[in-house]
Amino acid sequence: MEIKAEEIKQCANKPRHVAIILDGNGRWAKKRGLPRTMGHNEGVKNVKEIVTASAEAGIRYLTIYAFSKQNWSRPSDEVGTIMSLLNATARKEINELHRNNVCLRIIGDKNDLPAEARKILENGEALTRDNTLLTLIVALSYSSRDEILRAVRSLAEDSRKGITDPGQIDETLFESRLDTAGIPDPDLVIRTSGEFRISNYLLWQSAYAEFFFAKELWPDFHRQEYYRALLDYTKRERRFGKTSEQVTP
Repeated sequence: MEIKAEEIKQCANKPRHVAIILDGNGRWAKKRGLPRTMGHNEGVKNVKEIVTASAEAGIRYLTIYAFSKQNWSRPSDEVGTIMSLLNATARKEINELHRNNVCLRIIGDKNDLPAEARKILENGEALTRDNTLLTLIVALSYSSRDEILRAVRSLAEDSRKGITDPGQIDETLFESRLDTAGIPDPDLVIRTSGEFRISNYLLWQSAYAEFFFAKELWPDFHRQEYYRALLDYTKRERRFGKTSEQVTP
């Protein structure tokens, strides 16, 4: 039976923040005897579908793991193709995100990105900063361990300068130095392609997240598969290390 966006939207206990590991573009292409680049193209198309589906279902934050820091070690031609696709997609879609009241935010080590891509994305962040329907967080050159180390170095430097008392560093202060500062932790983390690992993604932020592992490769993980994952979440009880308590929106 088809799941409608309104069905999700009306759920009081739907996730506020969904984070997705987009896995399986290369395998999708290989299964069809196509070059890996075609898989990445299809993956980008599916991102647009899931962003739209999230907005229509009332999800407030969507984080997508688009390119990890470790992905730079892939063959140079594949990396070059991905960066070219990133530039083309950003140029084409940012204005549409803005028209649709979607806020764009980039996390990860932006200094790793080519200058042109970095400029396009920073302009997109500035343009969409005040939009309120959905916040789309794109993880690029992202590594959670790297993010945590950068936060630690920032606090250590402040301590060295006497700005911060090490004894006063708590979770709130630490989180303010993460790339995701100001963004609520993900309630639901989805990984596609049948793999069961977190791959250095939002390690701190996902401490109490629920997980959903989908068998579909990312280009095949469409609106209905996504909505099934969201409905599955609404039937769970989240405990946060305490006694059973129903999830709150």
